[in-house]
Amino acid sequence: MTSTFPLADALASTTVVLDGGMSNQLESAGHDLSDELWSARLLAERPEAVTEAHLAYFEAGADVAITASYQATFEGFAKRGIDREEAARLLALSVELARRAAARARDRGVTRPLWVAASAGPYGAMLADGSEYRGRYGLSVDELERFHRPRLETLAAAGPDVLALETVPDADEAAALLRAVRGLGVPAWLSYTVDGTRTRAGQPLEEAFAPAADADEIIAVGVNCCAPHDVDAAVETAARVTGKPVIVYPNSGEAWDAEARAWRGRTTFTPDQVLGWRDAGARLIGGCCRVGPEAIASIAATLTP
Repeated sequence: MTSTFPLADALASTTVVLDGGMSNQLESAGHDLSDELWSARLLAERPEAVTEAHLAYFEAGADVAITASYQATFEGFAKRGIDREEAARLLALSVELARRAAARARDRGVTRPLWVAASAGPYGAMLADGSEYRGRYGLSVDELERFHRPRLETLAAAGPDVLALETVPDADEAAALLRAVRGLGVPAWLSYTVDGTRTRAGQPLEEAFAPAADADEIIAVGVNCCAPHDVDAAVETAARVTGKPVIVYPNSGEAWDAEARAWRGRTTFTPDQVLGWRDAGARLIGGCCRVGPEAIASIAATLTP
């Protein structure tokens, strides 16, 4: 564990700052992420770059680093000729790299508690075709659970502080993930990507959040990788339906063009929005795609009493 103070305990008394987008931080450092493994490719090829990206966010004021394992799966690595043993090593390495960044942050004078969240993206992230923004893969809940469980077991064994079940587009996949984290001994958060007041697959958020209310492993629920204007209603709904701390980390407001593999539009995410989210029940607040260390520093400054 990175901190001796459990994240769930921290959420009972304070607001915790998440990091921002891993991919944009790596790209700003000059790394090409254009292949299907995205930032996960650098776990094998440039692990030091991943550590430096985490460190930039810790130094900017983030309390939680989300690992570069969002698109790291046994199936995805296999497409690149990486066998199961090496894939498991890379998944575990993603947690270790974030821990190294926390240690370096301490060496540079950061004294606040720091945590590591092991990212587990949706099935669609492995497909690398934009389907994580649609859901409805044609798979059953049982099939999705079988896909997610081995990766979650490997990440949990690496000892993160929390598992980040993130960018989930579909309530059926959330049901599979809730089953897949049972008995792993590591708490988790569940975060949907949404369009308005519905999941990307079209389910009402009230229905989508409800199963998390009774899941003991889930310490927070919310939304990520969505437009900032979709956050307000989601925070209220998540807090009311589950009674749990809410997590929010939206994109910059730009839209992802899956065919061109590029971001379009303009930034609409401003740090002053976070006060309203906090007042509505959000306890973990940060940014996702296209939100960098400068924005995280502003969020941290805004939330600091």
